[in-house]
Amino acid sequence: MKIQRENIFRQVGAKVLYYRKLTGITQEELANRIGVHRTVINKIENGNYHDNLSLNMLLDIAEALEVEPMLFLRFDDFERALWSRCPMNIINESTE
Repeated sequence: MKIQRENIFRQVGAKVLYYRKLTGITQEELANRIGVHRTVINKIENGNYHDNLSLNMLLDIAEALEVEPMLFLRFDDFERALWSRCPMNIINESTE
């Protein structure tokens, strides 16, 4: 069951990254909008912010990116299969 949770965190993070890039803002800008450090956004986008990724934070991110919060949590079977096989280095972002 742990692997399934890790995949969900990766999927959520990939969606945060996707919508952030789609809106054209940096990790730093998103972090400032929701009141966290840039490294928090980086960890979320890389699927490594497991213990503290609260619903409140997801709602703040959705509001800052002007997207529906459920976009981060809704996965169809195709997305599940795709992201469960996706290597993390595809979404790894070391620079802005």
